[in-house]
Formats: sequence, C-alpha cells, structure tokens
Amino acid sequence: MEFLRGRVLKPGDDGFDAAARPWNLKDQTVSAVVEAAGADDVASLLRYAAGNGLTVATQAGGHGASGNTDGAILLRLTDFDELHVDPATGRARAGAGVRWGAVQRAAAAHGLTGLAGSSPIVSVTGYTLGGGLSWFGRAHGWAADSVTALDVVTADGGSRRVTAESDAELFWALRGGGGDYAVVTAVEFALHPAPSVYGGRMVWPADRASAVLDTFREVTASAGKGLTLWYGLASFPGADPLVAVDVTYLGPAAEAEELLRPFGKPTIADTRRAMTPADLGEITADPIEPSAGTSRSLLLTSLDEAESALLAQPLAPVFGVQLRHTGGALAGPSSTPFGPLTEPYYIYCFGAPIPATRAGLDELTTRLGKSVSPRKPYFALSPGDTAADAFDPPTLDRLRAVKQRLDPGGTLRANYPITAGA
Repeated sequence: MEFLRGRVLKPGDDGFDAAARPWNLKDQTVSAVVEAAGADDVASLLRYAAGNGLTVATQAGGHGASGNTDGAILLRLTDFDELHVDPATGRARAGAGVRWGAVQRAAAAHGLTGLAGSSPIVSVTGYTLGGGLSWFGRAHGWAADSVTALDVVTADGGSRRVTAESDAELFWALRGGGGDYAVVTAVEFALHPAPSVYGGRMVWPADRASAVLDTFREVTASAGKGLTLWYGLASFPGADPLVAVDVTYLGPAAEAEELLRPFGKPTIADTRRAMTPADLGEITADPIEPSAGTSRSLLLTSLDEAESALLAQPLAPVFGVQLRHTGGALAGPSSTPFGPLTEPYYIYCFGAPIPATRAGLDELTTRLGKSVSPRKPYFALSPGDTAADAFDPPTLDRLRAVKQRLDPGGTLRANYPITAGA
C-alpha cells in the first residue's frame, strides 16, 4: 500500500477493537481499519484495494452499520473535521467526520439550521447519504434535497467535486441512495432560516397512552409544515411504562403552545421551551455512547390499526416505539432516489439484542397489518433488509448503472449494497 499519513490497524494491534466497533455494539468483523488523514489517504487505500481484489467499507461514526463487513477494510473518516458556515449564501460545508451538533451550533449563531435529526452525534455525511429525515423535514423535505455539492474519491483513486452539472447521475445517486458509488469526503448543503424554534417533550403515565394517541392523530391531521410531532411509548425493564410526545415548531413559542393546547398539561414531565437549532439534541436525549440493540423501521400509510397494534398488548420485549408524523414538504417533489415520502407516518421500534426482540418486532409488524407500506427509506434499512426494500426496480437499475460505471470491480461496500440480489 502507498504511504498513508493516517493509522492502519490490524487485528491484534492496540486500539483495533475500538476502531473496528460500530455504534450498535454487535459484532463487526473487518480485516483492517484505516483511519484516513486526508483525501490522499482515501485515494491510496482505494487504489490498493482495487489492485488486490479487496473491498472497503466506509464509516464515520458507524451508526448505519449492518454487519456486512466481513473481510473488508474499514475506512474511518473521523479526522475529516472541516466545517464552514457561510451566512451570506446560507450554505454549509462539512467534512465526512463532522457531526450534526457542530453544524447546528455554527448555524444557530446566524439564525439558520441544517436539516438535522434527533441525535447531535450522527455524522452529517452518513445521515445525508441515506436521505436524512429531519425534525424540519415537514418544512423543507429530505436533508439530501438540500445538498448542493459533494467531494468524493472514486474507486480508481480519482478525486472530484460532484454537482448536478458535473455528474448528474452520481449527484442523484449519492443524495439518498447510500454510499456504494464513491467515498464522500465532504458535503455542501443549503441551510434554512430558523429565527424562532420551539421544542421539547411532554410525558404522561402509560394509562394515558390511548388518549394521547387520539390527540396526536387529531393534531397531526391538520398540522402545518412548521410543526413536527413524534409519539413515543417506552417500557424499559425496571421502570414504569410511559407515553411521550416530542415536538418541534419553526416559529414563536406562543404559536406552538396554542397548537399543542389539545394535549393538555403533561402530568410527569414537560421540557418544552423556546430554543435554538443547537438545542435540538436535548429533546429526545438520544444516547451519546455506543450500545447494543435490535431495531426496525417502517412507514405507515395510516394510523387505522396503530392503536390496537401498539396498545392492545404489552410492548415487551420491545423497549420503545417512536411514531413520527411526516408529510408536509417530505411528500412534495424530490429529486432523490427515494422520491416523495407520501406515507404520513414513520415508526421506529427497538429493544435488546436478543432473538425474542426480533420475534416481538415481527409480531408488532403483523399487528400493524395493511397500514405498513411495502417500502422504507434507505436510512431505515436494518439487518435482513436489502436495497430492494427501499427502491423500486427502475430506480434500482439506475443506481446499479451508476455503481457499474464508477466501481465495476466492487471495491466499495455500502451498508446495504445496491447490487445485492442483482
């Protein structure tokens, strides 16, 4: 391999186990880890891998790891920490190792926001390559639709800046079609005005779950694009079961509180307040340390079967369910591979990494019945899924054509390879 400035770790080396570990602490087997120090390191690694019939799997934080890395070299891009926010143009540039919390802090200083999700420690690039379902997606669509340019290194070691004008097909594929076509080292994207933001969590005991779900259904049926609500059920071992509603609103606090009046006064906790985009991570307080778990995500075409599916039986062994209202701008025109998100609700379920949890998730999916959409976004795929669960056959063919043009030898291996099943 050509000279690398970054670290190369092999099994048995000090630090290898930590470097090879994904965010979800399941086993991830790799042949080596390369912590690239720059784009030249990435190019050198890809040329070496292509010349020796090896594969490279790229992860920044490892949040989307699927366990398909056996035999691959794991490429870490943590050191790609460039971040620039330009308030004059309303755009940001983030290296592949930059996390959303850093972007939001920089943007908030100018009354702007990126299209971040619930966790401030997820990498901007990995999130965006999967599409990016944001707190503000109802107002502004997929995070991927806000991308204006990407810096990439292709499988042959070539570096290029990709725009809609320079390579329309690659630009289209990378914005929500995963990372199977090139290694993205930086992404540029539009920011959005956020002079006033309101957010927080309302919590009640589980005996209010049905009433809160009814109100959630009522409020989301007429919600404007600035209001986003997530309904959640939690039943962790050793703790009382709870029901919660997480909220953000792009607008003044008084307007938000009026829109949320039907929920009444939460009886356990209420963290709602005026905030900045830098504070979004406080709403759900997602874990900041890696842990092990089993999860599943689905899109729902309606809530007709949700109440009986979610509330008729105990959740256990599933620990939690999060039901997100989508719609708004997400259902509008989109130039991403997934296209418009026409399903009005997204559901995320999680539990312990044991076979009983998978069985519980299967049962819950069955109870949701015909309301479950046959598709899900690329970012929502989980072990056992393939890219065919996200994209229809014509879109798959188009994505595979991009893969064949840029990486015919299969040097790059995405979390969910676009060629699986081809």
